[in-house]
Amino acid sequence: MTTRPEAQYSLVIPAYNEENRIKPLFDAIYGFDGELIVVCDGEDGTADIVDRIAASRPDLNIRCLRFDHRLGKGGGVMAGLRDARLPLVGYFDADGSTSIREMKRLFLTLSTADGAIGSRWIPGATLKVRQSIMRQLESRVFNLIIRILFGIRYHDTQCGAKVFKKSAIDAVLPMMISRGFEFDVELLWRLHRKGLHVIEVPIEWQNKGDSRVQKRDMIRMLSGLFAARFGIIRS
Repeated sequence: MTTRPEAQYSLVIPAYNEENRIKPLFDAIYGFDGELIVVCDGEDGTADIVDRIAASRPDLNIRCLRFDHRLGKGGGVMAGLRDARLPLVGYFDADGSTSIREMKRLFLTLSTADGAIGSRWIPGATLKVRQSIMRQLESRVFNLIIRILFGIRYHDTQCGAKVFKKSAIDAVLPMMISRGFEFDVELLWRLHRKGLHVIEVPIEWQNKGDSRVQKRDMIRMLSGLFAARFGIIRS
C-alpha cells in the first residue's frame, strides 16, 4: 500500500517476539492516516503475522522491517525512525498500553513543539490499570536518578508513547549510541542539548502486564546511562 499524499504521521512499533500481542494491537487500530512501521528483530513469527495483517488491512499502510539479529529496544526504534518517510514521527509499544487515539492526540500537539512525550505521572493522566507498587517505586527512583544525572525535568521518560517532528529526530539520531531501554533518556537529553522543545503531555494508559523490562535490564540501563552522561560515546 502506498502512502497517501496527505498523510503526516509515521508511527514505529518495536516488536521483538510479539507474535502473541501484535494481532490484538492491530485489531484495535482504525482511522490512522499515516504509515505504521513494525520493526521485527526476534526469533518468532511476528514478522509473518505482520505481513498477513498488512495484506488483509487495505485501510492501513503497514510496513514490516525484518532483522535477523537483536537490535535492542532503542536499536529497533531507531531503525524505524530512520526509515520513516513522513514529517511527523513517533513510536509506541506493541502491548497496546497506549491506544492509537492517544497517539493521534499526541501528534496534534506538535503544532507548538518539536516533540511530545506521554506521561503517566502528571495531573490529567488516566491510568486505567496501574502497575504494581514495586514497579511504580522503581519508576520513581529511576526518574530521580535521571533528573540528577541529565538535568532534564520530565516526570516520565519511560512511557512508551512519544512523537516528534522528523527534522528534530534527524538532528540527533546520528549522535545516538544507546540501544537498550535507556534509549528514551538519551534521546530526550540529546534533543534538550540541541535546544529543541519537547513537552510532557498527560496520557491515558493501561498496564498490560508482561513487562519486557527485567531486573537485569534495569542494571544495563543504569550502566548505559552513566556511559552516555560521562562521555563514553560520540557527541
